[in-house]
Amino acid sequence: MQCRLIVLISGNGTNLQAIIDACDSGMLQARVVAVISNEASAAGLIRASKHGISTHVIDHRTFKTRSDFDSNLMRLIDSINPDLIVMAGFMRILGPKIVGYFLGRIINIHPSLLPDYPGLNTHTRVLSDNAKEHGATVHFVTARLDAGPIILQKSVAVQSNDTADTLATKVRNCEHEIYPEAISWFAQKRLALIRDKAYLDGNPLS
Repeated sequence: MQCRLIVLISGNGTNLQAIIDACDSGMLQARVVAVISNEASAAGLIRASKHGISTHVIDHRTFKTRSDFDSNLMRLIDSINPDLIVMAGFMRILGPKIVGYFLGRIINIHPSLLPDYPGLNTHTRVLSDNAKEHGATVHFVTARLDAGPIILQKSVAVQSNDTADTLATKVRNCEHEIYPEAISWFAQKRLALIRDKAYLDGNPLS
């Protein structure tokens, strides 16, 4: 049986496209059953619609509190009954209630080599620090921002002529490679979150 995926987005959806392509090619034994965005104008919603994928918008600005937004998002996700929730450029921090409810079934991709450079503006910060290495990280989502157990990383060298834009392109290419791979591990039931650690084939990843 194919793994049922919900993808959460806020923008262009290039990682969503990489996941859809991996599903269509057979590389990923999974199916994107829904795409949810907090932004009605997110271009990723158009990508999803072109592939016949159900789309939903929950605008965070229409809720009085973050908790209300999380509760509505949680109910929608629960009604779709996914095996895995994939955060792909979803620019909202999930609260402890929704994270706890779906713990072990939410993953995220972050544009840095965590634990270095959590949060926003990672490419600019890497350049400001004259770092020699940058990259992307797939991790389980926990209550602490960008601090969940690491599943998979890929690094790129930072060159002297790199800009924030060129680094963004390099890191995005990394993301498109490692995110489908990490999802495939979960779909094959090889990947699990056990006692706050990521395990692959029964062995701890970190």
